[in-house]
Amino acid sequence: MITAFDAAGINLLWHPTLSVETGAEVNAIIDSILRGELRLDVLCLEGSVMTGPAGTGRFHMMSGRNEPMQDVIEALAERAGKVVAVGSCAAFGGITATGGNPGGARGLAFDGDTPSGHLGAGYRATDGLPVVNIPGCPVHPDWVTETLSQLGTGALTSDHLDGVGRPHAISGKLVHHGCSRNEFYEYKASAEKLCEVGCMMEHLGCKGTQAAGDCNTRAWNGSGSCISGGYPCIACTEPGFEEPGHPFAQTPKIAGIPIGLPTDMPKAWFVALASLSKAATPRRLRENASSDRLRVFPDRYKGGRKP
Repeated sequence: MITAFDAAGINLLWHPTLSVETGAEVNAIIDSILRGELRLDVLCLEGSVMTGPAGTGRFHMMSGRNEPMQDVIEALAERAGKVVAVGSCAAFGGITATGGNPGGARGLAFDGDTPSGHLGAGYRATDGLPVVNIPGCPVHPDWVTETLSQLGTGALTSDHLDGVGRPHAISGKLVHHGCSRNEFYEYKASAEKLCEVGCMMEHLGCKGTQAAGDCNTRAWNGSGSCISGGYPCIACTEPGFEEPGHPFAQTPKIAGIPIGLPTDMPKAWFVALASLSKAATPRRLRENASSDRLRVFPDRYKGGRKP
């Protein structure tokens, strides 16, 4: 990541893992920014803003400053040229906002999908942009370096953000795109257990057809994704993913029809297409779908080599 930042001309002022400064040195950097002596082009926040108890923020105090972290974030945001929420917690509240949310966790600009985050719906950084949300739990590292590079060159404007502040470079694709199980999806050849290789949408809660992200075309660690690793997409890039109202690996249905249908697809069309697809499912896909490995392989062209 440091090499990617160097290539983009990004100078990292401080990061709790990547930087060597600690304690008083960190506070000195913050004070220099707040006094206007050190320019802060981009403020990045990882993790939600903890506002509890009762809005005081004292559940999360910044070491060495005796100030709630929420107050430090606000002060830095007033000085920042741009503000970026890194990960679904910083963007929307995420996992830390589940249940009764006693910590008062919320995102910088959004609380779930409601524009009532800590900085407020009308917040704009000094360069005029709203908070840029890079979603994910965890966030894909390439999304971070790509977004910061675009911000650094001025290539990312408010026109490039969707309704919840995510860059279109991320939210313009679905996790479904490039999924290694797409052939099973097309014929609705479904897995019923996590160890099986069929499509996981019908029974196992996969939300790849509804979730923003290029996870299956920009592989994690250069080789994989949740789905290729055998687990359904839980839509971690979406606001409110942490409380789906059902077990993650289970698809809720009404009259046998999944509640969460693919994005932009009317229910009647899905039912009609699913019925046709299942009727035409090749034996290879039907048998492999409920298996823990590929057991039936594609046949050679039966008429011999094509001319």
